[in-house]
Amino acid sequence: MTEPYLASMAYAPQTTGELFKAKAVTDSDIAAAVDAFLVDPSISGFLFGEGYRIDLAEAVSAHEWAFVTTSNKDATEHLMRAAVRTAILLVRPEKV
Repeated sequence: MTEPYLASMAYAPQTTGELFKAKAVTDSDIAAAVDAFLVDPSISGFLFGEGYRIDLAEAVSAHEWAFVTTSNKDATEHLMRAAVRTAILLVRPEKV
């Protein structure tokens, strides 16, 4: 018999990082999402991969390091890209 918690985990939405490992989203998809956020930090609905959507603004604001880094006017572009990429990889996208 399967524990209810374990059974519900099988249906839990995957993170973008897990989808990346499964090749449902590509490195180009993630790079495009990072680029989109850096151009417009208020962007919400971003479509990518095989029918996934994330709220980029919410993903970054919910990730402390990404939020602090992108709010720091002295942060380098390389550091901001790394922080935003991390936030995107950890968010759970919506299947559309």
